[in-house]
Amino acid sequence: MDLIIGIIIGLIVLVVLVVIHELGHAIVAKRNGVVVEEFGIGFPPRAWGKKLKNGVLFSLNWLPLGGFVKLQGEHDAAHKKGDYGAATFWQKTKILFAGVVMNWVVAVVIFTILALVGLPKILPNQFVVPSDVKQVAAPVQLSALVKDYPAEKAGLKAGDTVTTFAGQPVNDVQTLISLSKENKGKTVPVIYEREGKEATASVALRDTDTAIFGSTLSQRQLIRATWSAPIVGIVTTGQFTWVTFQGLGQLVGDFFGGLFLQLSPDSDTRKAAGESLQRAGESVAGPVGILGTIFPAAGKAGPTEVFFLAGIISLTLAVMNTLPIPALDGGRWFVTALFKALKKPLTKDREEKIQGTGFMVLMGLIVLVTIGDVAKLFN
Repeated sequence: MDLIIGIIIGLIVLVVLVVIHELGHAIVAKRNGVVVEEFGIGFPPRAWGKKLKNGVLFSLNWLPLGGFVKLQGEHDAAHKKGDYGAATFWQKTKILFAGVVMNWVVAVVIFTILALVGLPKILPNQFVVPSDVKQVAAPVQLSALVKDYPAEKAGLKAGDTVTTFAGQPVNDVQTLISLSKENKGKTVPVIYEREGKEATASVALRDTDTAIFGSTLSQRQLIRATWSAPIVGIVTTGQFTWVTFQGLGQLVGDFFGGLFLQLSPDSDTRKAAGESLQRAGESVAGPVGILGTIFPAAGKAGPTEVFFLAGIISLTLAVMNTLPIPALDGGRWFVTALFKALKKPLTKDREEKIQGTGFMVLMGLIVLVTIGDVAKLFN
């Protein structure tokens, strides 16, 4: 059930974010004299369409995997009035990166709103304005229980939040750990909450120096601001954007470094290469991973986490579309800029070959990553 709910939530979020991205392209294209022929939600086959007063065909399509905008004369070599190809290089730059800007703006808006109500603190150096911010810690949660250990034997479950332990209030993880050590070997009352209901369990603690209670503990921290919320939203978007670029750099380094090391005759070096490639594989999540793993977890945690992940995915879409990968916005701009710098004509056939090859490679990678995602889900 969590998987199904996660896929539904994930599809809605992804479609909305992609549609906003495409809307950026459409708005800037029209403002720069390029004719927008169609604006579609989802991908063909078409389910419904209507011609709007401004001449744009608005369509709803059967494949709910995002959206698209179709411009007149999308090839760089097109030259008729209203063609994308007839626009200046600066106008093409604005059109291509308008979607990126829209996704960053969405991330800023999401993080700003969350800063007002409670923005999850994920990074150790996550930005705040000290004079305005208030950091709120959520109750201590049991994130995972050890089989046949005191917590599980007492009937506690993963997801329970502990409010009182051995008669003492639990405000943070360290308090619960300290109380466990102070009462090891004793049977203590533990007051906890599960699905909004409070209950009490008697836990017979182990008389050891480790694994006294038998549970992994976690505690969410939230950042709340007032007048500085927009500043927090902007800077947080910048921080997570930088972290995303760093993650991509690490991924590329692990992948190509692993491939290079595989050529070594030394067995230890090849072993290190395998570990590098494994890290690369584990750090990648495709559509199935996002829809089937990340969003169900967020659904369990609550709307704040779903909203937060929507912001992260929005800025990730922005980052990915700045990269010089053919078939993506950054790739299209890079090819246009390259041929302009070389002072060579970018013909329709040449552009189609470059973008088509890039698209096929991208789809191949998505298929491979999806296979990995499915394997992770079954494991």
